[in-house]
Amino acid sequence: MSYARTSEDFRQRDGRGVRHQLRINERTAHDHGCLIVASYTDNGRSASKEGVTRPGFDRLVEDLARGHTSDGRAIAGVVCVADDRVYRRPEDLARFFAALTSRPGRVFVDPQGVRDPYSRQELMRAVRSLEAAMTETRARSRRVSDWHWARAMEGVPHSGPRPFGWNEDRITLHPVEAALVARAVSDRIGGKAVRAIAREWCDLGITGTRGSRPSAQTVTQIMTAPRVCGYRANKGELLLMPETGQPVLGQWEPIVTPEQWKAVCATFSPGNLYLHRGSGAPRLTRRITTPGRLASGFLRCGARLPDGTLCGGALCAQKGKSRRSPYVYSCRSCRRCSISGPLADEALERLLFREDPPCVPLSEAARRRWQAGTANLAEKRETIASVVTHCVVRPGVKGDPTWDHSRVEPVWRPAGAGVQGKGRRAEGRVPQPGVLCEAGWEYAEPTGS
Repeated sequence: MSYARTSEDFRQRDGRGVRHQLRINERTAHDHGCLIVASYTDNGRSASKEGVTRPGFDRLVEDLARGHTSDGRAIAGVVCVADDRVYRRPEDLARFFAALTSRPGRVFVDPQGVRDPYSRQELMRAVRSLEAAMTETRARSRRVSDWHWARAMEGVPHSGPRPFGWNEDRITLHPVEAALVARAVSDRIGGKAVRAIAREWCDLGITGTRGSRPSAQTVTQIMTAPRVCGYRANKGELLLMPETGQPVLGQWEPIVTPEQWKAVCATFSPGNLYLHRGSGAPRLTRRITTPGRLASGFLRCGARLPDGTLCGGALCAQKGKSRRSPYVYSCRSCRRCSISGPLADEALERLLFREDPPCVPLSEAARRRWQAGTANLAEKRETIASVVTHCVVRPGVKGDPTWDHSRVEPVWRPAGAGVQGKGRRAEGRVPQPGVLCEAGWEYAEPTGS
């Protein structure tokens, strides 16, 4: 059995390294009177990093333990160019020698000669070879890490794929992408949702440097990366000059100012930021963010679709275009319904304090705290969830600047239903059975499974 492995194949990506090793193995086997019955390769697979799978090595161990190849040919030993091609971790050494010596009479062959894997002397030699390989791995890792740190302290750009916003030289700005990033930072500081920014990029046909469509997480990482303001980071940490404590400046052209970068970072929670999680850390998932607007999650689209049915999609908060409506709630499903944010919040508050609520009345304690201005946003939203399940927003009249509070039609929570929990269902994010008291629509309990 012939085994070959390379740690990297980033230059030609044609597997020439493992092919050269297999040729050397053929010569070694011929010199010692052996015949190769099967070859196993792992191209571009590290043997020293934890968690890296090596399919070729795994098949080699399985066939050794079984005693024959997949086509039934008997196995008498293994040939390779060096020990460290086969194992560089203690667990791999143990697996390999246990499988190799599971049958009597086998040999381990390399360019130095034929070795007896059953002898104590050979086992100690393998252990010493492993220790030398591990020491070399640690030393090389430290040298590489120090080399990257020194380059980072000089402000040299990151290697790897071209960063979004810069040209291939990683120094000069890409005219289109840089403008998009600058506008995205400005919009985010002004309160615009990241998903809305990502959707705008998708509508413009923008793709990432690897050809993928931009997502909210991708846009967040682009905006919060220190490179956008000219700062240099390494392994998710902002580099500081030891003498002055000031951030290390990169050699590339910045897109925004450091003040703008700090301001946009302040709009995200720490777990979302590039610096807090690092460039290679897994993204945080299954997190429920707190809505920043009063009516977020409670509004449903009341526009009619071409087939005559109601859209019913959620209305999400976005940045508005006027002083009177600095933010709006818009339907992301059909995009046929939008309402001024202050108008919707005011209409929702009017519904809560009406004199004759059709269903669950507002508690006196909640009324006093709300009117006194001592209730925070979370308390107000909990109060809303205790009275209504959600509200349906009818489309407005195009060109009509007047505010029509009746466009917001509540679906009152049935008496005695209560609010189960404080999650998304309690906040009205998922439509629940109820009765639309002021309009002709009714929401009934779904039947069947």
